[in-house]
Amino acid sequence: MAFVDKSTTFFREGDIPQKWFVVDANGKTLGRIASRVAHILRGKHKPQFTPNSDMGDFVIVVNADKVKVTGKRTELKEYFHYTGYPGGAVFQQFKDVLKNHPERIIEHAVKGMIPHTKLGRQIIKKLKVYAGTEHPHAAQKPEIIEFN
Repeated sequence: MAFVDKSTTFFREGDIPQKWFVVDANGKTLGRIASRVAHILRGKHKPQFTPNSDMGDFVIVVNADKVKVTGKRTELKEYFHYTGYPGGAVFQQFKDVLKNHPERIIEHAVKGMIPHTKLGRQIIKKLKVYAGTEHPHAAQKPEIIEFN
């Protein structure tokens, strides 16, 4: 009888090439686009996915200022930040963050969907978010991804 190797193959980070992708957030729902971006950043779309390695690709999100939310979230959703000082709780409304720093909305949503470990902090660095349509990563020749 022939020997059959039944061991699982784990890949290292240097074994799999990383690509660059562009996602247009114009008119897309925040949670749906964030979950798909987190999926690509983590590398779960690849057949060589390894949970303890950074196998994901780089993602550029453009038109972050045109992302939408459903229902009354524009008025009701708020972001919380604690400065570390007594009485240092900071609350910001969604509409104010969208007006002043629209990149932070997508970064915050995606960051909550990746692991909260050293690996997650390494993965989130591959997310690039821009409010307008322009981005400085044309030299990487990013591919455009369309989400339905």
